[in-house]
Amino acid sequence: MEKAGGRGGGPRGPVLHIVVVGFHHKKGCQVEFSYPPLIAGEGHDSNTLPEEWKYLPFLALPDGAHNYQEDTVFFHLPPRNGNGMTVYGVSCYRQIEAKALKVRQADVTRETVQKSVCVLSQLPLYGLLQAKLQLITHAYFEEKDFSQISILKELYEHMNSSLGGASIEGSQVYLGLSPRDLVLQFRHKVLILFKLILLEKKVLFYISPVNRLVGALMTVLSLFPGMIEHGLRDCSQYRPRKSHSEDAGLHQATPPADDFVSRSLSDISSTNSGNDKKKVSGNHGGDASKADGIISQTEKDVSNHQASNGPDQSLTLSAHVTPETSENEWETLDSGVLEGTSLKEMEQVEAKQINFLPSDHVPSESPPITVQPQANLGQVVFVPGLISGLEEDQYGMPLAIFTKGYLCLPYMALQQHHLLSDVTVRGFVAGATNVLFRQQKHLSDAVVEVEEAAVHIHDPELRKILSPTTADLRFADHLVKHVTENRDDVFLDGTGWEGGDEWIRAQFAVYVHALLAASLQLDNEKMLSDYGTTFVAAWKNTHNYRVWNSNRHPALAEINPNHPFQGQYSVSDVKLRFSHSVQNSERGKKIGNAMVTTSRNVVQTGKAVGQSVGGALSSARTAMSLWLSTLTQSATPGLPDPPDEKH
Repeated sequence: MEKAGGRGGGPRGPVLHIVVVGFHHKKGCQVEFSYPPLIAGEGHDSNTLPEEWKYLPFLALPDGAHNYQEDTVFFHLPPRNGNGMTVYGVSCYRQIEAKALKVRQADVTRETVQKSVCVLSQLPLYGLLQAKLQLITHAYFEEKDFSQISILKELYEHMNSSLGGASIEGSQVYLGLSPRDLVLQFRHKVLILFKLILLEKKVLFYISPVNRLVGALMTVLSLFPGMIEHGLRDCSQYRPRKSHSEDAGLHQATPPADDFVSRSLSDISSTNSGNDKKKVSGNHGGDASKADGIISQTEKDVSNHQASNGPDQSLTLSAHVTPETSENEWETLDSGVLEGTSLKEMEQVEAKQINFLPSDHVPSESPPITVQPQANLGQVVFVPGLISGLEEDQYGMPLAIFTKGYLCLPYMALQQHHLLSDVTVRGFVAGATNVLFRQQKHLSDAVVEVEEAAVHIHDPELRKILSPTTADLRFADHLVKHVTENRDDVFLDGTGWEGGDEWIRAQFAVYVHALLAASLQLDNEKMLSDYGTTFVAAWKNTHNYRVWNSNRHPALAEINPNHPFQGQYSVSDVKLRFSHSVQNSERGKKIGNAMVTTSRNVVQTGKAVGQSVGGALSSARTAMSLWLSTLTQSATPGLPDPPDEKH
């Protein structure tokens, strides 16, 4: 077995590993090659996986991959050892006939060989990594000898040298993600998807193959300012399932979920306020190993939460919610704690939290902090957010949506199914190709059928909250009209500013900035009604809004809080509302289907009547012609020659 050598310390650049995953006829999906080795001291051909990355083979080689000649997967892995940031994975899958191989190994017993080449990166450069990886994967398969791994090692060195100083700002982050195509497919429903994620709901995307799935999901996320660049660093903080016996023991030791949220928010606040000083000076004042010890004991703390009266009590209370609750008590920032924090405590925690970010999906015990307002420099400047732990701009973007147990999993393997019902996962935006995910509707708030461009929201109350206002419909219609213009011109399609990908992202940035500014206008109900009064009220109870609102953003003073498409109601709005209702409501769909069916039947009946009437007329015309010709022939027999007249 080849040993790793010549490399010490951490990775040389943003790329952590190049991995080859294959399908073994007895063992299933397994890692066949990794460079550098996934575990230090192991060989490049070791099948051993870190516990945190036990799902890597099933993510890289997706379910149902045998149905496609090639495919591409974006996936997220949790950080190693409970600290650090999300690991971004890109996998290119291909299959080749076994008889075409130049060197056929003994374990190749099937007619086809299925393998994926993966890149594990610290930067969310999905499209850029995909473009490079597809070329190498094609060349790797063209060798027809999978023992030739030199090309993979060269790929690792090349990527780290070319991306070593790369910045994740700019258009290269969005390579391959087209909001234009998304609007053309989902049309007015794009805004509903946007608001669903703002409310931190459980959203499941469904389609096959995987490349269409991850493309649609990540394109939706690209509409949120700064989300792809800086907002996903904590989006995969979950704990893999170890064994069935351990899970059974944990479920037996864990009280019902209702017990964890039975206490009121005031009770939790009073408990926290009594321990604020202890938390600031104790938990965050200690070393990192102590913090890791607290995180590693989370499951034990869960089972013993009722007997615990120390600082960990609020931690375990906050990690469990009932599936029925739309607002989680642990995800909110208590205003009383914010106001009661002294300046000295703020300075202590500010110094500590710069280097101590949340190390797992379990909420941090530190009290919320109101940081100093950021200077408006007239340009995009990102600074560390002391509460969210994310790099934020002067407007507080990206919003801290994918933090504290809200997951982003562009592709979910069937082996990760338990995460949908995990009590430590408060929500998710996930993609799946297996029909089992779609069938279990009780595990999600909304299912997005990408193929049909349908958004199925199960809760009637949530459908009402997300019902677009007149101003929202104008905004969505504005997007659709600009995107569909010049679409038939192959030379102009997608090349201009208006209606292009960057233009669409800019429109959503304007929308969310205005929405944030309007949320601070407490006494202007008319302004809030343009965004949806019930929606704004629900959004203010989410974790991402509480985190954003705990900081001051002076740059918002320059933002007009009015809806970009406010205005008086007109006849065109009536038409727009009717069109939206017909396309999206169940009753409207039934009416639309009935109209289509009726129209089709009328057309078919008309054709049938026309054919029958036309046939009858033709037959009558033919019969009449025959009768007239017969009559003419019988009425004019051969005339005798006229008699000769002699004079």
